Amino acid sequence: MTRPVVGIIGNQHLLNEHYPAHAGGVMNTEAIACVSRCLPLLIAADPRYVSVEELMETCDGFLLTGGRPNVHPEEYGEEATEAHGAFDRARDAIVLPLVRACVERGQPFLGICRGFQEVNVAMGGTLYPEIRDLPGRMNHRMPPDGTLEERFALRHKVTLSEGGRFHKLFGATEVMTNTLHGQGIKRPGARIEIEGLAPDGTPEALYVRGAPGFTMAVQWHPEWDAANDPVSRPLFTAFGDAVRDWAGRSEGHHAPRVASA
Repeated sequence: MTRPVVGIIGNQHLLNEHYPAHAGGVMNTEAIACVSRCLPLLIAADPRYVSVEELMETCDGFLLTGGRPNVHPEEYGEEATEAHGAFDRARDAIVLPLVRACVERGQPFLGICRGFQEVNVAMGGTLYPEIRDLPGRMNHRMPPDGTLEERFALRHKVTLSEGGRFHKLFGATEVMTNTLHGQGIKRPGARIEIEGLAPDGTPEALYVRGAPGFTMAVQWHPEWDAANDPVSRPLFTAFGDAVRDWAGRSEGHHAPRVASA
């Protein structure tokens, strides 16, 4: 048996403050390999090295990961301020058109944190630069101290739309999630269906209405303990099933794959 390929969007980093690298979290790789049961492939998200067309022909689906840099506000018609934080324009240039192309083609993707925000921006939506500065909003950012277990601990509930896709997937209208983000959706993009809200009204779960493929995205980080968490596991399982379905229908359109062990 061969596994379908999931392209995991990488982020740019400086190792030891000098050496540039493209990197991805091991948690993402583990969730894709062990829960989605797909072949994880780290993507250098930079248009100097890859194109959207190449990625779509090489991969069966995409994991739009979280990352410290934010989508540049020019992508949704606003000017950058100090509150917007750091940016990765190379990733913007790849992922935003990739999302739109996948929506059109029906190719599956799963968005996480920044990936959730990318889906909204790609479809014409806007973002708040800093959620915690808004009246009545919680601080959704990662705790500054503590172990990984403490930073990724469940911190608030998400209320899901009755009878919606996430309700059906999780089997509940309320789930507990972690929260490690600064920005959030201001105006939903065209066809963006928000199905999950934090207690302070911050959007937490969405999909693209009318898209022929899997387009779910969440604002939290389900890759943490994905094999055991009762919310993360069905999300990554459903994504893997959608990727396998796409691969089965697209057989013959990809380069030969290496057989799994």
